[in-house]
Amino acid sequence: MTAPAVSSPALEEVLARARELIGQWRDEDCGTPTVKDFCRYAAALNDGGYISRARALEADGRPVEAPALFLAATMSWEDGPPEDELRPDGLALRESPCTEGLPVRQVHGGQSVRLARPPVAGTRITATRAVVSARHKHGRSGEFVLLGVRTRFLSPDGDELTAVDETIVVLDATGGDR
Repeated sequence: MTAPAVSSPALEEVLARARELIGQWRDEDCGTPTVKDFCRYAAALNDGGYISRARALEADGRPVEAPALFLAATMSWEDGPPEDELRPDGLALRESPCTEGLPVRQVHGGQSVRLARPPVAGTRITATRAVVSARHKHGRSGEFVLLGVRTRFLSPDGDELTAVDETIVVLDATGGDR
């Protein structure tokens, strides 16, 4: 059985771009998170218990580990683009692999997180990210592309701290074959 042909030029271009990028890892320096960064994340989750424990460890001069999902929950380590630089679907170009300049929109298709060990405040972290799969699909609502993206967060010695596998659903914003 052969897969149906892609009828959307935009989705065909997304597939072509993604297939060229599969397996090409790009590193991003995430910097060196501090206890304050961890506590800001915990405050956003209303986790006062974490904040109290982290500040007590810091006061004792002991290592402070990040909350479990700190790395997976951080979408970007940059200040973020101004609103007028966001895509029509509200995403930054960084979160939109293979779609720049194309009339497409994206929705989140799921995520899995593998926690190896939490980062410790004061440790430099590198995120390495790659497109790992690209598939054309056709469903009841029309055709779409599924992009698989993996992000691995690494310590300075190269050990994996956290890995995030996510699926991005790319739809033709012009209506495509509907």
